Amino acid sequence: MGKTLVAYFSASGVTARAAHAIAAATGGDLFEIEPAEPYTAADLDWTNKQSRSSREMGDDACRPAIKGSVADMDAYDTVFLGFPIWWYVEPRIVDTFLEAYDFAGKTVVPFATSGSSGIGGAEQRMRTICPAAAWKPGKLLNGVDAATWAKGVLD
Repeated sequence: MGKTLVAYFSASGVTARAAHAIAAATGGDLFEIEPAEPYTAADLDWTNKQSRSSREMGDDACRPAIKGSVADMDAYDTVFLGFPIWWYVEPRIVDTFLEAYDFAGKTVVPFATSGSSGIGGAEQRMRTICPAAAWKPGKLLNGVDAATWAKGVLD
């Protein structure tokens, strides 16, 4: 399947652990989608309607800036894309990532972590943001062996 990238955004470290397991299992390169302005605990307080994350998720057009970039996105055929579920979908910073690169001809495999929500809303939304990608079904990795799942995707 060619060269693999495991790109992920993680606010608490849960998605990061899954991303690292997927990279180890697939031999993929890791890229952390880091916000240019790091989130604080107050920013991530989803119970506060004025917190940064609440304001971002309330604005479909919001695209938080990313620190750094993938060195050679053209080299990758497959991109595993990981994130926590926020407000039933992917965080807006993941949308920033999707809009920053040309995914035409690339296979994109979403994976997510969540306390209670599924990945379906995020999959649907990301397909509309990035229709040129060849999307594979995503997986919510709560209680799932990320490495075994990822190897199965590439087989």
